[in-house]
Amino acid sequence: MTMKSRTDTAPFVMDVPYNLIEIGSTEEKPLIIYLHGFNQNIEYLEKKVQRMLEFQAYHLFIQAPYPIYDKKRNRKVEQWGRAWYLYDGDQEQFLRSMEKASEFIQKLVNDITEDLKINRTCLFGYSMGAYLGGYFALSRPEYLTELITIGGRIKTEAFEGEREKANHINILALHGSNDTSVFPEPQKKCVEQLQKDGFKAEFRLVHAGHKLEDIFINETVEWLSSLDYSES
Repeated sequence: MTMKSRTDTAPFVMDVPYNLIEIGSTEEKPLIIYLHGFNQNIEYLEKKVQRMLEFQAYHLFIQAPYPIYDKKRNRKVEQWGRAWYLYDGDQEQFLRSMEKASEFIQKLVNDITEDLKINRTCLFGYSMGAYLGGYFALSRPEYLTELITIGGRIKTEAFEGEREKANHINILALHGSNDTSVFPEPQKKCVEQLQKDGFKAEFRLVHAGHKLEDIFINETVEWLSSLDYSES
């Protein structure tokens, strides 16, 4: 008996929601990109960052591509939480998956901002979105002027010899002192490394856990205001 086998891959296209909100009447304004955490979605993050919508800016909320099955079956598919990348503990797989997600974000931003007049771009990432935000910033520095990470870690070690290309980016890394999901010390060390590389990077430890509490949003608003982001 003759048996032939062929193993390969085929592309699968999935629609990924986003929401672009324009605040303010000025023609030229900043773009703020929002990346939610694991098992969350854009609806959740929009509610948590309502105070940031006071800034005159284009506010772009992007939903992560990988759906997380709702075992309790209480929510419809469109309400399920999402993940930005696939991580099994292997670092090479981790970086490959973050690169794929970054390619998606890059294409989406290029497509929807083609006709917009943008004078600066900030990326706001929480938890899983913070990990991805840090990767996006260091791999595509021409896209950002500001980066805010909350409860994550910027993987500086993945960009040895290349980080200086991104040192024009202003960085704020916020972390909860009681965060037991992502411990603060590794992020603090990464920010110290970025400072040595010439970045205007700041690490702030606040009295909170891993949950996206109001204190993180308040710190973010204060920092962006200090960089001349204007409220409406």
